[in-house]
Amino acid sequence: MAIINENEMRQDALLDIAKKMILAARTAPKARGMNNLAMSIITGSDVQALAKTMHEIGEKENNQIFTRDAGNVLHSAKVVVVLGTRIESLGLKTCGLCGFPDCASKDKAPDVPCVFNTGDLGIAIGSAVSVAMDARIDNRIMYTIGVAAKQMGILGKDYKIIYGIPMSATSKNPFFDRKK
Repeated sequence: MAIINENEMRQDALLDIAKKMILAARTAPKARGMNNLAMSIITGSDVQALAKTMHEIGEKENNQIFTRDAGNVLHSAKVVVVLGTRIESLGLKTCGLCGFPDCASKDKAPDVPCVFNTGDLGIAIGSAVSVAMDARIDNRIMYTIGVAAKQMGILGKDYKIIYGIPMSATSKNPFFDRKK
């Protein structure tokens, strides 16, 4: 019989749950069945590089939220799930939810998000964090991670709206119980 220490298996368990989160996000419903999402899992020294980029953004922009989150990710996140969407209209003749009368008009402003892209991303993120919740894994959705991941090109240049979900398995959720 083997004895497996908790500290030895924690990283493997977090990685396994992150993979399940990605699958849940992938299978979440998407408008017209169009897939505009990309997802990645960040571990090891890449988590440190992500935190460093977040810190640099915070310093450059004098934005304490980024520096706070960077420290939180650096000291607590063992795995980070990153999810993002391209900005691509669905080709609808009638909609207007983005502020333009139709997709053809919206396409003349390629940096304006389609509401379905952001909606699909939100549903996918909700599906992903529900998996983490079901596994009782500490997590939090962070836009600051997304901004850094975008700057680093983690999902590629086509993905404009990105969020990150840091994960931890500790006695107290470090992503909510934190200093302001």
